[in-house]
Amino acid sequence: MENNKKAFILLPDGVGLRNFAFTNFHKIGIENNFDITFWNNTPFQLSELGFKEIKIKRAKTHILADVYKNTRKHIELDLNIIKSKDQVYNTYRFPFSYEGLKNKLKSYSTQILISFYKSEKGLKRIRKKIRSNERKTLYFKECLETLQKEKPEIVFCTNQRPILAVAPIEAAKELKIPTATFIFSWDNLPKATMVIETDYYFVWSNHMKQELLNYYSYIQEYQILVCGTPQFEGHFNTQSLVSRESFFRKYELDINKKYICYSGDDTVTCPDDQEYLSDVAKAVKLLNNDGYNLGILFRRCPVDFSNRYDKVLEDYKEIITPIEPIWKNVNRDWGSILPTKEDIILHANTIQHTELVINLGSSMVFDYACFKKPCAFINYDVFNKINKKWSVKKIYNYVHFRSMSNKESVVWLNSSEEISQKIRIILSNSKINVENAQKWFEKINQHPPELASQRIWNGIKKIAG
Repeated sequence: MENNKKAFILLPDGVGLRNFAFTNFHKIGIENNFDITFWNNTPFQLSELGFKEIKIKRAKTHILADVYKNTRKHIELDLNIIKSKDQVYNTYRFPFSYEGLKNKLKSYSTQILISFYKSEKGLKRIRKKIRSNERKTLYFKECLETLQKEKPEIVFCTNQRPILAVAPIEAAKELKIPTATFIFSWDNLPKATMVIETDYYFVWSNHMKQELLNYYSYIQEYQILVCGTPQFEGHFNTQSLVSRESFFRKYELDINKKYICYSGDDTVTCPDDQEYLSDVAKAVKLLNNDGYNLGILFRRCPVDFSNRYDKVLEDYKEIITPIEPIWKNVNRDWGSILPTKEDIILHANTIQHTELVINLGSSMVFDYACFKKPCAFINYDVFNKINKKWSVKKIYNYVHFRSMSNKESVVWLNSSEEISQKIRIILSNSKINVENAQKWFEKINQHPPELASQRIWNGIKKIAG
């Protein structure tokens, strides 16, 4: 009997847990005769799920890792502007920090490197420097030792963004072990978030494949596998869906009401999100005064720990019911907020038991498309903006929104005054714009969406030989 192929699934951070630990990805891999080990750099104990894991300990990048990573990003964005003659790429930059000596040194060093290496040739040297620097670390040597001992047939990284993933990927290359990475999100490629370089790249769709070829000339077509993303698979697991009565009882909802989901954004993406929630609550109050019986389920962004919603939740406690995402908060920063399997189930049930979703331009449109339900996008600026430089125009000008060929894929809320009327229209036609949203979803994510994990394993099987 042939031995099972050994696959190392590299989790450099918690981002990959939702897609690769809390879906059927592991189960499907076992069914495909793979011996799976999670190479785990997260605080989450995957052994508690019955998975084989090797914990990465003392992972430490080169002292200049962040400097070179940020240099690469800025040069890529500069070159994208030159190539496309489109200033949108400037909006993907984060401001340099000058707080404290360490941040000052990093920021000045990055700016000096950008000025010296701002060209295609210069970018190639920066990329090479990132790889060579990480190969000098103790972390690289430890990765090498792990791989020499375990001898996997492939190292598959769950996320292309973390600098901590470079050393294990370079160690695999040193030992001639095939490497692959998954492009984590639908908006990642225009943002210049690529940090690791692998033998193969797994993408959501043909659309994303073309993006990858456009932004990274060193990647060849044969290296790209179109597979979809596992992040939507949980929506098709009908066994995890509970009855309306059970869901409403658990979260103390009014069984006689219809609920709208308001999905929150993080503080950077939408600094005025609490104002938008307030506007939606006012609109619902107007509708209820007019004979409707509606409520709002508020699902905040899992990485938003601010108290900015407190006043709105108190003012409209008869209308808004907050349901907290079930994420594990380890150190109260972005990199240590861990999703859970329970939250995937909660997310699906929230969609199942709400009529529509309202938010500012997120992939929730696709989550609701899985359930053939409509989405409304907020499309106006509030009067008293917290950040005067911020605008919804900036959000919807991002490159990933240009994939929406039919603007009627969502219902647009163009002012606070029209929210109540738009909600009326949606409630009277529960399939409004849903067909267009599903076509957009098909463009963004390979269909059928529930088979993404199987397609990924098909790709891994080809690579592992």
